[in-house]
Amino acid sequence: MKLIIQIPCYNEAETLEIALNDLPRQIEGVDEIEYLIINDGSKDDTVKVARNWGVDYIVDLKRNKGLAHGFMAGIDACLRNGADIIVNTDADNQYNADDIEKIIRPIIEGKTDIVIGARPIDETEHFSPLKKKLQHLGSWVVRKASNSDIPDAPSGFRAYSREAAMRINVTNEYTYTLETIVQAGREKIPQTSVPIRTNAELRPSRLFNSMYGYVKKSMVTIMRAYLMYSPLKTFTLIALFPLTLGLGIDIRYLIKKWKGQGQGHTQSLILGSTLTMIGFMTFVIGLVADLIAKSRRILEDVQYHTRRLDYDREIKNNEK
Repeated sequence: MKLIIQIPCYNEAETLEIALNDLPRQIEGVDEIEYLIINDGSKDDTVKVARNWGVDYIVDLKRNKGLAHGFMAGIDACLRNGADIIVNTDADNQYNADDIEKIIRPIIEGKTDIVIGARPIDETEHFSPLKKKLQHLGSWVVRKASNSDIPDAPSGFRAYSREAAMRINVTNEYTYTLETIVQAGREKIPQTSVPIRTNAELRPSRLFNSMYGYVKKSMVTIMRAYLMYSPLKTFTLIALFPLTLGLGIDIRYLIKKWKGQGQGHTQSLILGSTLTMIGFMTFVIGLVADLIAKSRRILEDVQYHTRRLDYDREIKNNEK
C-alpha cells in the first residue's frame, strides 16, 4: 500500500517547510509514504524549499494555472508513480497532519473511495461569522446538488483511493473541491467525511480576494457541475415557469373566446404562445443536454480505462 501526500503550492516558501515537517513518516497499514508538491508557477523559493526538504516529486508548472489545474496535475503525477491512496493537503499548514491517518483509514479498510475532512467551522477563530454562515450554506447547496452528506464541501483536506482518482475530472478553473463532490455524488462514487482538526492561521487565504468573489465563483461552480450531471432535471424545472404561465394565459384566452369575450385580448394570446414556446424550447434544450451528458459518461468511462492502461504500463516500466 503506497500513499502519496500532495501539496499544491503558489509562493509558499515561508510556510511550506512547516507543513512538510508535520507530515507523517509512517502509518499503520501503509507500506510506503511519499511526498509531492505542485509548484503552480511560484515566483519565490517554493521549489528550493521543497528540494532541500527532500520531497520525492515536484510537478513544476511554469506559470500559474490555478488550484483546479494544479490539483489535477498532482493527481496525474501521483497515479503515474503508483499511489494506491492520494492525500491532498494545504501548504499553509491549515490542516492538522496527524489526521491524515484518520482520513485514509476508511479507504484502507475498504469502506469508501473518497474521504473529506470536515473542519470545526463554528470553532475556527479566524473565520468571521459571515464566512461561517457562507461555509454552511455552500456545503448545504453541494449536499443537495450531489445527493451526499458531506458537511464541509470546501475542505481541501481529503483522500482518494486509486480507483476514485482515476475517475474524477475537473472542468472549472477555480477549485476542485465542490465539483469533485458533485461528480462523485452523481456518479455514485463512494464518499464520506470524518471530523478533523485545524491549526492556527499562518497567512490569509489566497483562493479569493473578497467574500463576494468567493460566493459568486462557488455558486457558478456548483451550478455548472449540477448542470453537467443533471441537465434534464435542471432544464425541466426552468421550463416549468414559462410553460405553466404561457398555458395558463392561453387557456384564459380560449375561455374568453368561447364566451364571446375574446375581442381585445389578442395580446394575451401572443404573450401566452411566446411563453409556451420558450418553455417548450427550454425543455428541448434539456433533452439535448441530457443526450450530451450520456455521451460524456461514455467518454469518461473510455477515459478511465485509458488512464488505467496508461498508468499501469508506466508503473511496470518504472519497475524494470
